[in-house]
Amino acid sequence: MQRPLGGMLVVDLTRYLPGPFATTELLRLGARVVRIEQPGGDPMRETAPGWYDAINAGKESVVCDLPREAVFLRGLLACADVVLDTFRPGVLTRLGVRPQDVPERVVTCSITGFGVGGRHEQRAGHDLNYQGWAGVLHDTAPGSPAVQVADLAAGSLGAVNEILAALLVRERTGTGARLTVSMTHGTHRLASFRLGGDPRPRLLTGGLACYGTYATADDRHLTVGALEPKFFVRLCELIDRPQLSERQYAAEQEPLAEELARVFSSRPLAHWLQVFESEDVCVGPVATLAEAAADLGTPPPGRAPELGAHTDAWLQELGL
Repeated sequence: MQRPLGGMLVVDLTRYLPGPFATTELLRLGARVVRIEQPGGDPMRETAPGWYDAINAGKESVVCDLPREAVFLRGLLACADVVLDTFRPGVLTRLGVRPQDVPERVVTCSITGFGVGGRHEQRAGHDLNYQGWAGVLHDTAPGSPAVQVADLAAGSLGAVNEILAALLVRERTGTGARLTVSMTHGTHRLASFRLGGDPRPRLLTGGLACYGTYATADDRHLTVGALEPKFFVRLCELIDRPQLSERQYAAEQEPLAEELARVFSSRPLAHWLQVFESEDVCVGPVATLAEAAADLGTPPPGRAPELGAHTDAWLQELGL
């Protein structure tokens, strides 16, 4: 693929998941990424080493003891095109780096829980908290989401979106930007189109039998997304229950869901995948991550650099 960010330097001051996932995307687009780690490193090196490797392979690691070595960090920032952090507002200043220490041409982005200026500005949280505040868990609680939507979609990809736009503006003006991303506000925005009301309660979160997940005879699961009548009609024909299609949008969905559950639980997953293989019915498996990786051709994860592996090289380059 094209590497549109080739030649650009990203200084990554983040920890845990949202920031490193964002800079992995920037790395994929061609940027050089330098991770700034405190002595001891990102806690994820110890708490989730496999995750750490997967989202930090190909980056550089520099150890910088803040605020004691703030001069070192300011030297790195002077070389940067993009600076990313995940501190709560005010923390970076306390660590010895003020806004005026970052050159005007640099695009800085802070991934925060709640943004700047609101009543939650300094509130601690993680993905589940942000999704709860954003209103997106209401239909499915107490179940927990399988993917960290606030961290990765609203936080990581939201930051990448804003950074790329700011770099585009910089190409025209020569001036960078000071960006703040709120994971909670971004998560709310993903669902805010529903504020005007849903066509029916819990339309895509269990309210329709034709849009759900069903167990199979071998304790696997099948996804059914046959929202359009043509898909559901054909599905009902293939499972030898053509009469069920008339009840697709009936007021009472539970009896229909129970009947579909009985049918799907009578045979193993492989049987149903074969039945639906060449049919337009919007049906698929609940694959394991390993199965999905094999099917989609996901390359095996690389290894992250050792903590501080690039510190001496950068000290030398900066003349420190």
